[in-house]
Amino acid sequence: MRNRLILLPGWGLGVSPLEPLAVALRGLDEHLQVAIEPLPDLDSSDVQDWLDELGERIPQDVWLGGWSLGGMLASELAARRGEHCCGLLTLASNPSFVAHDQWPSAMPAPAFDAFLAGCNADPRLTLKRFSLLCAQGAQDPRGLARLLLGGAPPTAPPALMAGLELLARIDTREALQAFGGPQLHLFAGLDGLVPAEAAGALFTLVADVEVGLIEQASHAFLLEDPHGVAGAIQAFLHECGDD
Repeated sequence: MRNRLILLPGWGLGVSPLEPLAVALRGLDEHLQVAIEPLPDLDSSDVQDWLDELGERIPQDVWLGGWSLGGMLASELAARRGEHCCGLLTLASNPSFVAHDQWPSAMPAPAFDAFLAGCNADPRLTLKRFSLLCAQGAQDPRGLARLLLGGAPPTAPPALMAGLELLARIDTREALQAFGGPQLHLFAGLDGLVPAEAAGALFTLVADVEVGLIEQASHAFLLEDPHGVAGAIQAFLHECGDD
């Protein structure tokens, strides 16, 4: 099923941010089947539990992609599937969302801890703050944040907390190194959640993958310019198909 792409969304905001990109991709290639798979609604923050559920839902031998946390999960699932994954693409997805000694190009741990505490105290307010951070660096950040928050599905607080805790724990560096299929990783130059430096760090970490940096764009660049992102993805898929 090399003509099938499954996209996974990020934390808390549901599938809506990916829908314009999916439409744009279908418009560029009528043979490409694009589907958005919602993230699991789990109380667990164990990555294996999330991968088990996604593995049951998503067919083998497809392209896997995702935005932010969705890209991290797609990376882990690609590594788990090996030759039964056609390829991987991630959008604004850091190998480690929270900074540590081996991966400093990420959100500082104290900032994330404050975010986690905020979600525990007031999930809705934290989701609003998160949407503002996603839109930071966009041409119309407030309008984009409203769009992101307006499309967010109702999610039980324990599931939101589990997703955040997963975001803190997951580290995809080994998965990215282990997966031998084609990879495309796109980052944003003005991202308020994933430092632009992560693009260079990833390029150093993993040989023979494509890494791109969209200079004047926010974490939600897929919603800012879905047609531009779709063009980059379509070119990558076409190039891999010619190999």
